[in-house]
Amino acid sequence: MAEVRNSKKACTVNSLKMSQPIGGALAFMGLNGAMPLLHGSQGCTSFGLVLFVRHFREAIPMQTTAMSEVATVLGGLDNVEQAIVNIAKRTKPAIIGICSTGVTETKGDDVDGYIKLIRDKHPELDDIAIVYVSTPDFKDAFQDGWARTVTRIIDEIVETAAPEAQRSDRRINVLPGCHLTPGDLYEIRDIIESFGLEPMFLPDLSGSVDGRIPDEFTPTTLGGITVKDVAKLGSSAWTIAIGEQMRAAAEALEEKSGVPFTLYDRLTGLAPNDDLIALLSRLSGKPVPQKWRRQRSQLVDAMLDGHFFFGNKQIAIGAEPDLLWAVSSFLTEMGCDIEAAVTTTHGPLLEQIETDEVLIGDLEDLEERAQGCDLLITHSHGRQAAERLDIPFFRMGLPMFDRLGAAHLTTVGYRGTRDLVFDIGNIFIANAHEPNTETWRHTAEVSDDTSEAFAAH
Repeated sequence: MAEVRNSKKACTVNSLKMSQPIGGALAFMGLNGAMPLLHGSQGCTSFGLVLFVRHFREAIPMQTTAMSEVATVLGGLDNVEQAIVNIAKRTKPAIIGICSTGVTETKGDDVDGYIKLIRDKHPELDDIAIVYVSTPDFKDAFQDGWARTVTRIIDEIVETAAPEAQRSDRRINVLPGCHLTPGDLYEIRDIIESFGLEPMFLPDLSGSVDGRIPDEFTPTTLGGITVKDVAKLGSSAWTIAIGEQMRAAAEALEEKSGVPFTLYDRLTGLAPNDDLIALLSRLSGKPVPQKWRRQRSQLVDAMLDGHFFFGNKQIAIGAEPDLLWAVSSFLTEMGCDIEAAVTTTHGPLLEQIETDEVLIGDLEDLEERAQGCDLLITHSHGRQAAERLDIPFFRMGLPMFDRLGAAHLTTVGYRGTRDLVFDIGNIFIANAHEPNTETWRHTAEVSDDTSEAFAAH
């Protein structure tokens, strides 16, 4: 059991975490025809926009209510109204997702009340879904903003199913955590569809920021789950939630529509994927396809090949709670020791990580604890720390702006886990210090042993 504690520093030196409104905005980007709108100053949106553009290398739709000092003091009704009306006229979105920021939360704007007044005044907005989420950036972190946004979307858009309503036996809801990439969602979709089931992802980043050239420009998100499909999630047969952060959303969907759910705290590793495959086989009534039996065998062989290089390696990880849990749990299974674990916000699984301490802190804290480790794992902002420590660096999480293909990194399923074994294992091999005749023993030791040997004769 790990001791979870907060850093006692007066300020963040090298930030690990990102804010709630950014997590909420990314969740809205998983809906088709969406326009995320941050209710705050222009800078709040600009920094988030730059972060997403650098990570995904795509055009990112985000707007702002552009609150000034005066508007903040007097209230943001006029700014919210002007922003919603302009977005509706110019971009014609299917949904406008509004996330609060620190400045408007501190003022205490009643945005839900604003939306009611705006709808009464502008009937042309009747066909546009407008969802507001409270995501103050002075508390919690990226993962919390994502989770709260998905829960709010379910509360606002999913239709309440009647007890006698007929469910679709083939439709499966999937609620992925923010730590999963579009590549991860592609892999999960492939697994579910191979059983003849129809997965419905909320949010579905694999349809909107998966790195493709659209046929024509659109100012809103160009893919993802539609608002109409979100409304029908209550008629699905089952819900699969991935990541502890999605428990509240799965419970909200079950309470509203009666759809039962299964939560997987991770899909990186052998055992959790075995559980997923078993569930899908049971829900579909079909045997496990040979494809997954083959990939499972490949993963087992990869783990067997790799454990020689993973054993007793000291690892330092900095990530959001669910990503930290997934990666650290798998590396522990491979024989590694988690020497340093730093995260961004509290989570129920942190105490179960096999390490002495989990610190809610920043990259400076991670760097201090990573000295002497064999590998540092975090997002791209940790690269300078790895250079200073002169230890190998493996990028995971968001943002990842100094490498191509961040959106397609896959670490779930049998194949994704197998590739993770190869990627990290190859780092260990490349940085191994092989002894030779010049380095395997110190010269002084050899001289002393030789002298003793001659003296004995």
